[in-house]
Amino acid sequence: MAKYIIVGGVAGGASTAARLRRLDESAEIILFERGEHISYASCGLPYYVGRVIEQRDHLFVQTPEKFGKRFRIDIRTKTEVMKINRSRKLVIARNLVSGEEYEESYDKLVLSPGAEPARPPIPGIDQKEIFTLRNVPDTDRIMEFLEEKNHRRVVIVGAGFIGLEMAENLHRRGIFVTIVEMAEQVMTPLDYEMAAMVHQHLKMKKVEFYLSDAVAAFGRQNNRILVELKSGRKMITDMVILSIGVRPESKLAREAGLQIGPCGGIIVDEYLQTTDPDIYAIGDAIEFPSPIIGKRMCIYLAGPATKQGRMTAENIVMGNKRKYHGSLATAIARVFDITVASTGISEKVLWEENLPYEAFIIHAPSHAGYYPDAKPMSIKILFSRKDGRIYGAQIVGYSGVDKRIDILSTLIRYGGTVDDLAEMEHAYAPPYSSSKDPINTLGFVAENIMAGLTRIAHWYDVDGLLEEGVCLLDVRSKEEFDDGSIKGAVNIPIDEIRDRMEEIPQDCPILIFCWVGLRGYLAERILRQHGFENLRNLSGGYKTYQLATLKQSNEDIFEKDYIGVDDSIYHII
Repeated sequence: MAKYIIVGGVAGGASTAARLRRLDESAEIILFERGEHISYASCGLPYYVGRVIEQRDHLFVQTPEKFGKRFRIDIRTKTEVMKINRSRKLVIARNLVSGEEYEESYDKLVLSPGAEPARPPIPGIDQKEIFTLRNVPDTDRIMEFLEEKNHRRVVIVGAGFIGLEMAENLHRRGIFVTIVEMAEQVMTPLDYEMAAMVHQHLKMKKVEFYLSDAVAAFGRQNNRILVELKSGRKMITDMVILSIGVRPESKLAREAGLQIGPCGGIIVDEYLQTTDPDIYAIGDAIEFPSPIIGKRMCIYLAGPATKQGRMTAENIVMGNKRKYHGSLATAIARVFDITVASTGISEKVLWEENLPYEAFIIHAPSHAGYYPDAKPMSIKILFSRKDGRIYGAQIVGYSGVDKRIDILSTLIRYGGTVDDLAEMEHAYAPPYSSSKDPINTLGFVAENIMAGLTRIAHWYDVDGLLEEGVCLLDVRSKEEFDDGSIKGAVNIPIDEIRDRMEEIPQDCPILIFCWVGLRGYLAERILRQHGFENLRNLSGGYKTYQLATLKQSNEDIFEKDYIGVDDSIYHII
C-alpha cells in the first residue's frame, strides 16, 4: 500500500489529495495544513470584507471533516511540517496546539505550501492596526477590527489585483480609501497606458492614490497610525492593509536541499517533480518556465495550482505521463464598475527580454452598437513581428471583457497567430457581440500591419516624432478638435480629406490620429493611394494618448464615448 503525504491544502494540496484518492483507493493519504482550514475561497476574501458575500460559511469549499470523510484522507490541521529528511523519506511534523513533534514516512511527498505576504522591515510595521489579507484568519482579524467601531480611513499599501479589490470593498463600507503604490501605475501586469484607464476610474470613485511613492515608516499620532511616505507626505489613518505582494514559501524545500530558482520558488520539471524524484511541488511555491518566453516565473493564481494538483496526482499514481506546460498568468479583476484582465506577456516584459514584437490598441464596443447599452472596451495585443504569434493581451472595459480574454488566452495557449484572430468564429446576437467581434477586429488590424497596409505609432513615440519634425493631422470633427488635441496638430475631418488634400504637406512625415484609431486608418489608406508615403496612424488614437500623457480628471474613462449603430466609437462634445 502506497503512502502519500501532502504539505498544504487550499487549491493545490486539496486538489492533489482528492485526485490521488480517486486514482488509488487503497493508498494512505495524509494532508498536513498549518492553518485551520484546508479548502476555502481565497479569491472571495475581499468580497466578504465588503459584505458582498454575506455568510462567512460560504467561503469554505470543504470542511476538513467532510473532505476527510468523503475521500478517506487523514486531515491534520493546525499541524506544521518542520523538516524533510530525504534520505529516510520522512517528515517531522509539529502539532501547533499541543507542541508535540513526530515523524511520518512517505513514499511520495507533495509540497503545496503556497506563498506568504511580503512584509518589508519598515519601522512601526508591527502595529496591531496593520493587516495583511492572505487567508481566513487574516480576514477574521480585519472584520473584527472593522466591527469594533466606525473606522473612517484606511491606507492600502500596494495596488495589485488584491489591493484594488480591497479598495473597492472597503469603499463599499463607507470608508475613505487611500492607496500608496511604489510603481508608476496600478496593476503592474498591465502596461502603463492601460493602467491609466484604471487610474481615471479610481479618481471618479473618489479613491485617493499616490503613485511612484512608498512607505518610509509607520508611527502613532492621537492613538491612530501615522503613515510617512518617502516623498515626505504624512497621513493619519485608522488601519493599514499591506498588499505589497507575495513570495514563494519555499523555506522547507530549501532546507531540505531542493533546488530553488532566482525568484525564490521551488524548481520543478515538466512533470512537476523537484530535484528529488520522490518529491513533487505545486502552486504558488514553484517556478516554471513561461510558455511564451521560456523564462522561469512564479505565478500566484488558484487556477494553475488546481490543475497542477490534478496532474501531480496522476503522475504519482500512473507514472510521469502528464506534462505541465506552464501558465500564461491569465487574470481578471473587477475594479468598481470596470473589469480589468490580462493574459500572456506585457510590452514591458518583452522590451526587457529584447524580443521583437508589435503592439497596438483598439477601442471596440462590447456588443452591437444598435442594441442598447453597448459599452466601449479597450484591448491591447502584442504579437511577433516574424510570424504573427500572439504574445499577450490586456483589456479594460465594462462588459464582455471576460469572454474576450478567455478567447485570447486559449489562442495563446495553442500557439495562435493574428490570422487566427481574424478568422475566429464567435456566437453572435446583438446583446452579446457584433458580426465583427472585437477579437476579429484585432486580427484585421494586425493583418493590415503585417501586410504593410498601415504603419502605426504609439503614444510614447509622439514626443520623439515631434522632435524629428513630424506633421500632426487630426482627422476628427472640428467640434472634437476644438475640445482638445495634440499641440500643433492641423484639423482636416476624415470626410473632407479628399477635397482638402492640397493642404497636407508631402515633404514631411505625417502622424495621423482620430479619437480611437479607425478614422485615422481610413485617412491613412486614402493618402497612401494618393501618393503619400511617410505616414503613421496613432494606435488607440487621441483617447489613449490623452489618458497616458495628461493629468487625469475625475471623469469616468468612457463617460463621453458614444457607440454609433455602425459600431464605431465617437467622442461626445
